[in-house]
Formats: sequence, structure tokens, C-alpha cells
Amino acid sequence: MDYEKAKALAASEDPAVRLQLAKRADTQPEILYYLAVDEAEEVRRAIAENEATPAHAYLLLANDASEEVRRRLAAKVARLLPDMPADEASKAREMAIQTLELLAQDELTRIRAALSEALKSASNVPHHLVKQLALDVELIVSAPVLQFSPLLTDDDLREIVASSAQSGALTAIARRVGLSAGVSDAIAATRDVSAVASLLANDSAQIREETLDLILDAAPGNEAWHEPLVHRPNLPGKAAKRIAGFVAASLLKLLAGRKDLPADALAEVRQVMERRLDVKLDGDAEEEAADKDEQESHTPMAEAEAKVKKLIKDRKLDNDVVQEAIERNDRNFVLQALVLNGRIPLSVIQKAMEARNGRLITALVWRAKFSMRTAVMVQRDIARVPPRMMLNARNGTDYPMSNPELEEQLKILGL
Repeated sequence: MDYEKAKALAASEDPAVRLQLAKRADTQPEILYYLAVDEAEEVRRAIAENEATPAHAYLLLANDASEEVRRRLAAKVARLLPDMPADEASKAREMAIQTLELLAQDELTRIRAALSEALKSASNVPHHLVKQLALDVELIVSAPVLQFSPLLTDDDLREIVASSAQSGALTAIARRVGLSAGVSDAIAATRDVSAVASLLANDSAQIREETLDLILDAAPGNEAWHEPLVHRPNLPGKAAKRIAGFVAASLLKLLAGRKDLPADALAEVRQVMERRLDVKLDGDAEEEAADKDEQESHTPMAEAEAKVKKLIKDRKLDNDVVQEAIERNDRNFVLQALVLNGRIPLSVIQKAMEARNGRLITALVWRAKFSMRTAVMVQRDIARVPPRMMLNARNGTDYPMSNPELEEQLKILGL
């Protein structure tokens, strides 16, 4: 647009004219800067959202009287910051960071919450900014980054666990994918009912056997822990025996039906079941268990697993097959392809999918030896990753992260 014409439109008394100018991507930066203090809120909202708005206008908008202007600015700058050049000479990045620092201290919880939600999966933003949000007194602000941010270190998390009196904050940390044993120790030590229940239900969390013993010491009086304890993967035989002594009958039956317990532990669990429920586990019980196994073998997930195993055996599992499954929305097949080809626990994949983290999902697809195009389709169509959080191919087909960077993402997942 001609500069003089744009200048004239910016001076128009009609706010509708100024609004159209504020929305244009080809409006000159100095005109957009001028409109950042327009008297019409709808114009300032448009300036806050316009990606062409110069960075030095961000600080004006961050102090805008309108909550909606600040909210839209937070969402946009948080989206743009990870892709801004990280060199020290980048004034635009510096101003963007200053803007987000201001918004992270906004008096309105909703603004800080919107910022936290936008930054929860970002890996190329300042650590101090994410930690500030993680320490926010309002759970709606802290929870997203506590649960999902890859920038929070184990030291950060242990510090927050030690200082936090909020059960919700502890629970958010307990739900993190690939939670380390050290942080699990800290959460278990709090004896917080909700947080420990979430920790036990988090299949990807590492829990030392001695830590599990400490949890079991307090478990009889905490019914919320009973079900996740019964379903806990890789359950030590000693722990299974203790659990059998206090869980309800329905859970005891589930525990006695587990196929992954050591034979001696399973025998003891069944003895406890016979004694507590006054029943005798005879051939009929074994037949019922066999019937249950037969039913489970015909579930959609089991059928998908069988299909994938056959394709792998026939050396026919490739990108085309997986992409066709994605196109027909066969989620179970895609998950089993990642599980079996990448040797990844299903629970880890499901946690990454729930997080809708493009970087984590891309790393999982890479580990399973599929292409970046497949990774993009899995992000978009299976995990439903928001467009702004998706990781796209470099040069059309290449993975946008180096192998060490991909390995680092897998470490976050505990792989």
C-alpha cells in the first residue's frame, strides 16, 4: 500500500476504516505502531493480532487498558517467539521477551493463564519466563507449564514440590510424561493424596521400589491410591503381596488376574484372595480367566496389534501403510505401529498424544523409523496438535531436528 494513502487512512475518523488498515499484512510498520494507541479498542485488538506489527509496539500493547488486547497480544507473541532468531543482536526477540515478562506479571489471572497455555510446550523460550509461570500462585496459570513444559529441570521441579502447598501444582507435576525417579521421590514424600494418586497412575513415571514401599506404608488409609496401585505396570512381587492385604474385593480380583506378576507373588496374592473372600480358586476360575483372555484378544487394539505384527513379519510395514491408516482414522493401528516398530511402551505414546506436543510426537515417529511426512500426519490427524504447536518438515521432507535433538526429546519421555 502506498505510504501516503496508508497515512491518510490511519487518520480517518471512521474506526471501520482504521480497523481494516490495522488488519492488513502490508501496512507499513510505522503506521501499525501509530495505530497501537488508537482510541478504538477493536483497532488495537487487530494490531495486537497482526503479525506485521513491529516489536517495539508490543510494550505499548502489553500495558493496554483492555484485557482482550493484552490476551491477544500474549497469544501472538508466545506463538512467534520460539521462531525468532536467538542471536543477541535480535532486538525483536528482546522486545518480545520483555513483553512476555510484563504479561507474566499481569494483574489479571486470565492473561497469565493464556500465556502459560501458549508456552506450555515451547522449548525455544527463556527458562526464567517459564519458571515464573510455574511458580504462579494461581493453579490455572502454573498447571499447564508444570505438567508439560520441557524447559523445567528436575531441580526446578523438586524445588517447586518442596515449596508448594498447592495440591493441584503437585498433581500437575505428577502427571508429567517421563517423570524422573528423583522427582517421583519428592512427590511421594509429600503424601499428598491427589498427587500420589496421579503419580501412581502415570505409567511413564519412574518410581523406585523403595519409594513404592513408602507409598504402601500409607496406602491402606488412602483409598484413592488403591486402584492405580493395582494397575501399576512392572509391579514388584513384594508390593503386590502387600497390596493384596488391603484393597477392596473387586480390586483384589483384578490383582489376582494379572499375568505379569512373578509366579510366587501371584500364588500368594491368590492365597490372600481365597482367605479374605472365603473362595476357592479352582479349575472354573482358571477357565473364566482363559475366557477373559480370549475376549481381550478380540479387542480393537489387540486386532490392530496382530495386523501390525504380521506386517512387520512380512516386512511390509512402511510409511505408505501407516499413512493409509491415518487417512482412514485407524488410531489403534497407528499406535501399534509406533509401539512395535519403535519398541515404545503404549502408555508413553498415549501420554505424548494427550500432551499434544509436536516435538515429542515427532521424536516418537522418528524412533519408529517412519518419515517426517508421517510425523506431520500423526501430529495433525491422530494427536490433534494445534497448528501453532505442530512441527513441520524442513525442505519439504526432512526432520527439522537433528538426531541429538530428537534423542533429547526421547529422554524427556524416559526412553
